[in-house]
Amino acid sequence: MAKRGGFPGGMPGNMGNLMKQAQKMQQKMEQMQKDLQEKTYSAKAGGGAVEVVVSGKKEVLSVTLAEEVVDPDDIEMLQDLIVAATNEALRAMEDDAAKVMGGITGGLGGGLGF
Repeated sequence: MAKRGGFPGGMPGNMGNLMKQAQKMQQKMEQMQKDLQEKTYSAKAGGGAVEVVVSGKKEVLSVTLAEEVVDPDDIEMLQDLIVAATNEALRAMEDDAAKVMGGITGGLGGGLGF
């Protein structure tokens, strides 16, 4: 009579290996997240008239304005350029994070918060 269920000769060992691999992946992901948070990303708008630098923690670190873009009669244009540069820098950070984390998880993280 054949055994029912289970996998003869090694399921506990395979499970142990899977757990070790999962722990290694988790440690690697944590290190990569830390590395990403320490990086900075910059973007320019208005032909370089506005530059915004953000961190991997999604914090604006600096805003640099060219003198010629500061026009008291056109504050809206300056505001739009700052928003555009900030959004582009944040997009660059998100793209980098997605690329790095996707490489670690091999695409397994879809919808799991990775």
